[in-house]
Amino acid sequence: MTAVLRHNDPPSLGSRLRNTQAMTRPLMLDIVKACRRFPSLGRSERTARVMRLIDAEAWTDAALALTELELPMWRVRRIAYDEGEWHCALSRERELPDWLDAAVEGCHGDLAIALLSAFVEVQALAAEASRPSVPTVRPAPDSLYEPVACENFS
Repeated sequence: MTAVLRHNDPPSLGSRLRNTQAMTRPLMLDIVKACRRFPSLGRSERTARVMRLIDAEAWTDAALALTELELPMWRVRRIAYDEGEWHCALSRERELPDWLDAAVEGCHGDLAIALLSAFVEVQALAAEASRPSVPTVRPAPDSLYEPVACENFS
């Protein structure tokens, strides 16, 4: 894996978000570069809106717009502030009770970073789920390979 891809993969972005104190434009652009849908949408009104929010340094609004654009099936379930940290949860089934829902949570002292932490975590889960569920087939054995029975029937 190249250094650029390693720098922008969801686990790496998650650790960068946890270790930062405030959102910066380069970090936000790295998150946008790691998105799958954003580049394929081209220069649509929705992508232009996200870029305008980034240019205005409206980090929370940009995080919410990016979540809506990149993860259309996911919604913000909960945003709470407790003891100096924001706790944000994204969910596919908002209407379920908390104890039944498999929400993905992120927390940080900055609201935008907490939202983006949950966003990156969902992307990491999506990347794992996109792998095939069928195991790979082993290559055919060498033509000189011949199984040998080595049973001892004594």
